[in-house]
Amino acid sequence: MKTLPVLCNTLPAWPALESHFHEDIQTLDLRQAFAADAGRLDALSQQAPHVFADLSKNLWTERTEELLRELAQQTGVLAQRDAMLAGEPVNCTEGRAVMHWLLRMPRDGGQLRHCATVQQWQPAMHEALGQVHETLDAMLALAEQVRGDEGITDIVNIGIGGSHLGPEVVVNALEDWVDAGKNFHFVSNVDGHELGHVLRRVRPHSTLFLIASKSFTTAETMLNAHSARRWFLEQGGSEDPQAACSIDRHFVALTTNVQAAADFGIRRTLGFWDWVGGRFSLWSAIGLPVAIAIGAAQFRALLDGAHAMDAHFFSSGVEGNLPLRLGLLDVWYRDFCGFSSRCIAPYSHGLRRLTAYLQQLEMESNGKGVTRDGQTLPVRTAPVIWGEPGTNGQHAFFQMLHQGQDVIPVEFIALRDGGKYLGAHHQSLVVNAIAQAQALMEGRHGEEGAERHCAGNRPSSFLLLQQLDPASLGALIALYEHRVFSAGAVWGINSFDQWGVELGKHLARQLHARQDSGDWQGVDASTQGLMHRLAAGSAG
Repeated sequence: MKTLPVLCNTLPAWPALESHFHEDIQTLDLRQAFAADAGRLDALSQQAPHVFADLSKNLWTERTEELLRELAQQTGVLAQRDAMLAGEPVNCTEGRAVMHWLLRMPRDGGQLRHCATVQQWQPAMHEALGQVHETLDAMLALAEQVRGDEGITDIVNIGIGGSHLGPEVVVNALEDWVDAGKNFHFVSNVDGHELGHVLRRVRPHSTLFLIASKSFTTAETMLNAHSARRWFLEQGGSEDPQAACSIDRHFVALTTNVQAAADFGIRRTLGFWDWVGGRFSLWSAIGLPVAIAIGAAQFRALLDGAHAMDAHFFSSGVEGNLPLRLGLLDVWYRDFCGFSSRCIAPYSHGLRRLTAYLQQLEMESNGKGVTRDGQTLPVRTAPVIWGEPGTNGQHAFFQMLHQGQDVIPVEFIALRDGGKYLGAHHQSLVVNAIAQAQALMEGRHGEEGAERHCAGNRPSSFLLLQQLDPASLGALIALYEHRVFSAGAVWGINSFDQWGVELGKHLARQLHARQDSGDWQGVDASTQGLMHRLAAGSAG
């Protein structure tokens, strides 16, 4: 009989953390903690590649971190990390390796070339790295070709999930680096209004469509792709590869299914590998719109920043490892403090889509109640991730953060250098972020009128980047990737599958089939009723 691995809550560190919470943290007052400990900031903050993290305003102490590190050791987080670096199939439910970090590794191994795990790589891993750079070179050559083509003014990326959010968040974030001669559009929603609004603003002869689907069968992506193709032909485009305005010239497929792309009429394809998960894929050929937007040199800088954070994560132990520290903080807040959500507050217009990206990264990765070995997990996992850029959030939901009955940890993200907008605008922006973090901790007391009272002692983290350039953004995103992995490793879940997503897609296919056949046997009354109303509306 197979012996299942021990659940995280049965390990010795877990009850020790529970006791520590009840004895020391439930009564912790952050204001008193700072007054009593002059070294609190230094002990609970850290500079990592391109990112400074002030974690001192969180509801924890050095003792908390010590116990959390013991939990990390007992759950084997570093062993799981090293297995990922070795190319082992850590995505166990799909039997795949997880190697998005390889996509940003230099040919010679970069900062990881002296790592013991890398030095013990089998030939297959070196071969995979070589393939990565062959594809990267081809992608960047195509990107430079498109950048130099003055006839192409609009790039329309059609994808969904990671094939959409990753490129979109990076192009938006690096808009100061984007080629002014190109406009970028991102289509993911199967609602035809999104695609329609884009198509009304472009012309077939000056538009390049990027169809991003590993299998070239993703239902939402392919419905949008076929609609774009039909529009292209109706507007004067041609299926003839020799024509000036042909599908061959105006469509590129980011896929491994070359035959399906050819059947669509696309001959220019860029592929990637099974070990690249969708929400970790922006570093692969899926990043083509990013490379077109910022150019080859800056795309390589994006990869370099991410690789620097990779090296930090893979080379550090349980102490001084920022992604691990943040992952452990997430476990602490979710399971011991009982906080069910985390607010992301990026004080940067460029990072306005970051929260949506992090929602997918964290909630799709760790929003699970079963371990990777199939056991029901008796503890909570991923919190709800939500938020809005500052200072807009201050005039919306920050009221609840300060005076609401729920305690919600806030994660501030700010830039020290605002670039060409450094003046009064940027100074005011960042000061507001710092003041909000202070206000959450300090609160307001002693003033006349209970309606003005703010309890304070509300936790926050503060991530500070020097500036929003490609390298810093790459490091920030890689930081979040490894943070999510670290928390998932503690919980014992597989952070790289998404069977809940697959269930909804499966049922949608079944409903389409039932609608065609008229066979509703075994389908609940509510679903039948809604489908009948949809059919009646279509008929009318």
